[in-house]
Amino acid sequence: MVSFGAGEPDFPTPEHIVEAAVEACTEPSNHHYTATPGLAELREAVAEKTKRDSGLVVSPSQVVVTNGAKQAVYEAFFALLDPGDEVLVPAPYWTTYPEAVALAGGVPVEVPTEEQTGFHVSVEALEAALTPATKVLLFVSPNNPTGAVLGPEEVAAVGHWAHENGLWVVTDEIYEHLVYGDRRFSSLPAMVPESVDRCIVVNGVAKTYAMTGWRVGWLIGPPDIAEAVTALQSHATSNVCNVAQQAALAALRGGMGQAHAMREEFDRRRRLIHRMLNECNGVTCVEPEGAFYAFPSVKALFGTKIAGREIASSTDVAEVSIDEAKVAVVPGEAFGAPGFLRLSYALGDLAIEEGVSRLNRLFATAE
Repeated sequence: MVSFGAGEPDFPTPEHIVEAAVEACTEPSNHHYTATPGLAELREAVAEKTKRDSGLVVSPSQVVVTNGAKQAVYEAFFALLDPGDEVLVPAPYWTTYPEAVALAGGVPVEVPTEEQTGFHVSVEALEAALTPATKVLLFVSPNNPTGAVLGPEEVAAVGHWAHENGLWVVTDEIYEHLVYGDRRFSSLPAMVPESVDRCIVVNGVAKTYAMTGWRVGWLIGPPDIAEAVTALQSHATSNVCNVAQQAALAALRGGMGQAHAMREEFDRRRRLIHRMLNECNGVTCVEPEGAFYAFPSVKALFGTKIAGREIASSTDVAEVSIDEAKVAVVPGEAFGAPGFLRLSYALGDLAIEEGVSRLNRLFATAE
């Protein structure tokens, strides 16, 4: 089996981070409850890192450390939404976003993007989806599952539009350091300073430092949002594991050398999988600009038969791929984008070459 499904780096957590965690286990202060919004030194480090990486100046008191960025996403919507409030969710989207909105009583409203424009969300598409019930815009760049990275002018245009329409913005910046080629990460509240009082930033150590299993993320928001989220978290989970927080602190203060090396490896794999996918029968793939996912279209296979099966959807393609080629991919239906597949390239070169070659051989039999 070759699996392209995992949304996590295949690298081990850097050694200095692991060593910090081992040492933290022996420190008695980490054996007890600590402040719900996070260790003071970690919140300070998050504020320092945010200024360094995006140019956004925040106070440590605006930071709430969460059990992974996923909890931060949920808590952001829970703090913002009243029943019936609408949230604009550009599609394709990570599967958790609309579910988190719905859990908080909101209504997710899909905003389509186009393969022809590299899945970059436009102000025109957002404007078309705007209603009197719209309260929040979800903004994600770099994007999971498409790998789209909006340029600074595009980010600024979206930010100004949201501000002019009085919307809150929840921006997920978890893939900020996984950007390739001539693309550069741009933080929306840094690009549009007037939006900071109605903007919540979600981030974490999972992707940049290969720490998905450590479950440390954070939310940065205006003081009243940080207070509300802290109150919510105090009754939900209390503080994040202190040992994991100490590991995150070591990550943020330990330099970016290994993170940059990991990004270079992803960049090489990105170019490899993009080339190979476009050589497959019935497949076209926009070049991913960030994160570690390729998002090819398989619409040209619809109406054919593969291994005797009628192909009418990307779910059909995913099913026949796993049954006949022993290759696992995620169908686009999961991301609000029927007709596409998501393939993570967070796996070794040999696995990428073998897996895509199997798909190529399988799709060549379409009739």
